[in-house]
Amino acid sequence: MKPAVPEPSPHPEGSAGNGAVTLPPARSDAPVSPVARKNGFMRQQDTQADAHPSPATALGGGPAGRSDSPNPQPSVGSLAAHRQRAVAAAVSDLEPDIDADLDAYEEAQAEGAPLPQGRFLDRERSWLAFNERVLELAEDPNTPLLERANFLAIFASNLDEFFMVRVAGLKRRIATGVATRSASGLQPREVLEMIWARSRELMARHAACYHEDVAPALADEGIHLVRWSELTEKEQARLFTLFRHQIFPVLTPLAVDPAHPFPYISGLSLNLAVVVRNPVSGHKHFARVKVPPLLTRFLEASPGRYVPIEDVIAAPNHLEELFPGMEILEHHAFRITRNEDLEVEEDDTENLLQALEKELMRRRFGPPVRLEVEESIDREVLDLLVRELKISEAEVYPLPGPLDLTGLFRIHGLDRPELKYPKFIAGTHRDLAEVESASPPDIFAALRARDVLLHHPYDSFSTSVQAFLEQAAADPDVLAIKQTLYRTSGDSPIVDALIDAAESGKQVLVLVEIKARFDEHANIKWARKLEEAGCHVVYGLVGLKTHCKLSLVVRQEGETLRRYSHVGTGNYHPKTARLYEDLGLLTADPQVGADLSDLFNRLSGYSRRETYRRLLVAPKSLRDGLIARIDKEVQHHRAGRPAFVRIKVNSMVDEAVIDALYRASQAGVPVDVWVRGICAVRPGVTGLSENIRVRSILGRFLEHSRVFAFGNGGEPEVWFGSADMMHRNLDRRIEALVRVVDPGHRAALNRLLDTGMSDGTASWHLGPDGEWTRHATDTDGQPLRNVQEMLIDARRRRRGTATP
Repeated sequence: MKPAVPEPSPHPEGSAGNGAVTLPPARSDAPVSPVARKNGFMRQQDTQADAHPSPATALGGGPAGRSDSPNPQPSVGSLAAHRQRAVAAAVSDLEPDIDADLDAYEEAQAEGAPLPQGRFLDRERSWLAFNERVLELAEDPNTPLLERANFLAIFASNLDEFFMVRVAGLKRRIATGVATRSASGLQPREVLEMIWARSRELMARHAACYHEDVAPALADEGIHLVRWSELTEKEQARLFTLFRHQIFPVLTPLAVDPAHPFPYISGLSLNLAVVVRNPVSGHKHFARVKVPPLLTRFLEASPGRYVPIEDVIAAPNHLEELFPGMEILEHHAFRITRNEDLEVEEDDTENLLQALEKELMRRRFGPPVRLEVEESIDREVLDLLVRELKISEAEVYPLPGPLDLTGLFRIHGLDRPELKYPKFIAGTHRDLAEVESASPPDIFAALRARDVLLHHPYDSFSTSVQAFLEQAAADPDVLAIKQTLYRTSGDSPIVDALIDAAESGKQVLVLVEIKARFDEHANIKWARKLEEAGCHVVYGLVGLKTHCKLSLVVRQEGETLRRYSHVGTGNYHPKTARLYEDLGLLTADPQVGADLSDLFNRLSGYSRRETYRRLLVAPKSLRDGLIARIDKEVQHHRAGRPAFVRIKVNSMVDEAVIDALYRASQAGVPVDVWVRGICAVRPGVTGLSENIRVRSILGRFLEHSRVFAFGNGGEPEVWFGSADMMHRNLDRRIEALVRVVDPGHRAALNRLLDTGMSDGTASWHLGPDGEWTRHATDTDGQPLRNVQEMLIDARRRRRGTATP
């Protein structure tokens, strides 16, 4: 008997590819659309194109998590740059696809008529549209107030990393002459100019949201974000004491004159440009004061009143302490963003660890790609900065202060639960909680009974995956543990369990990806710590990042060895597991165990295996395997059998996969794409993609899982794993998808996809012109259902604590 699986939601009717394909005009030359506040949500309206068109659309953020911070913050999409003062989330989606990303896609031979030019949306503009969706959550008055502040911080952090990686990589390729026309048809210079114009508009809107909306609303709730001039004399006196004892000793003013060259200014550091005059000679001098990055961004002047630290440093009597005997004429805050991408030639180095450490030192001196200044800055001072930093006027962003609103992460951390999303604590998965043989539950006994499909953060990570590895480390019958680590936290219980296992004599193999962007320092540290404990540490295959999420435990059970496995979509990171939406499969299935054994042998030794039993593995079989299944849906549809394609990913930009979706749509197959970040698909184009729908969901959790479901003629096939549909994932990474065989698990994942793609679910809809429209209320103005809140409530109902 076939399992009951919900049918795909009906798609718009249209021809199955017999009519002429007419692509809509790109919206890339339009200014940022004004946002209408309607029915409590933000809807993007059409606007007239600019009379002076500048190039087109997109990129995408994705996010894997990283944080040594005690309060990691989800970056709705790119997990933004990892810094001690704040963590947004994984923007690993930003990684430049050096060999193919900006190259025009050469169409492979396929059945039927050639697909039209201009069928791909622009990647960089798509990423900026993703970050605009983050901004819309900050602008939405229905979002809890401190969460709005958090989304403002996420937007700023995402944009920082976009410039550090994507813009920097594009500029480098233009400078070296290797950049070529993008798949969307834009020339490299056009893409760069579009980025400058579009990001300028979004940054202005971001600042306006803070000044005109969020900051006043916070003040109404007793959280005042003020400037120095707004402080009382008592508050200023208190902060002067703080300045003298805790700030002044770590400040270093750097003069600029013939004896003192213009100082190096590190990326993302906040600085003060100070102009002083010598009262004796009358000469004016320029100096730079760096705001110490390890100090608190907003200082509490009095209960509920916070002032930016640069205002405290720049107070007149405070600057006089730094420049005694000089006249303080003016001061201005500024901040630069540098190229912080890494280039390590693995083929030319014998010790990847040492080579990467050297490259990390060079990262600090990357060329600047953006200069943010307070809009009140003196023109003469700005000219000096532009000249000394060797930056163009197009890369200067004047903004109302304060700069660097990533500091709002700290404000979000205030203990005001009534201004945040309701607290949710994940419970133990019911298939694990039901095991009565031990306390805590015996994970191995549970997996011998059945596979367990995990859905984080709704299912607890600590009582499932973490408990699985901790139990394996402590179990005397476990002989070996093999594990991939892409990112993990600073106090990782996963690492501790692996160390305990090695020290107890177990064979422990750990594949540490030391090139995980912005986590290189942390991963180098963990690699050395694991080696010192006796773990076998390897760094994967030359030229490939290892991004798959795999654990394998080998256990002696009587006369046989049994293998227990975990395949997931998220990093082994207990902190971000509370913030990221991810899937995982815990299983004792022999086929999965054999596949993981073969794959780990390939990663640690020499193997040419390219096919597996229940896995699709990049770079050899994953893209081709998915395209073959998409093409098979066409055959099922033509034969009158059930056919559909449903994909949930962080990013969808791989041209070969997109073209396969176009061909399926032309044949009449309904295609649903649920994407968090960037998407190069043009849905709804007559004769090309009228059977394709694209939705995006952003919210309190970062949507991070990747799922691929196919109708398969009535025998549904579902896969999930670590791979996004990007060149770097499919060509230059070790990625793995696992086939879901349990009928109940397949049905559950299809229900999840159906809910996410339903018109009754709050989401953003992508149009054929590349514009995203938010749908948060129905025709009667009532809120549409929130898929994340539905899943939270479902878990609460199991525990009898559901929302009334």
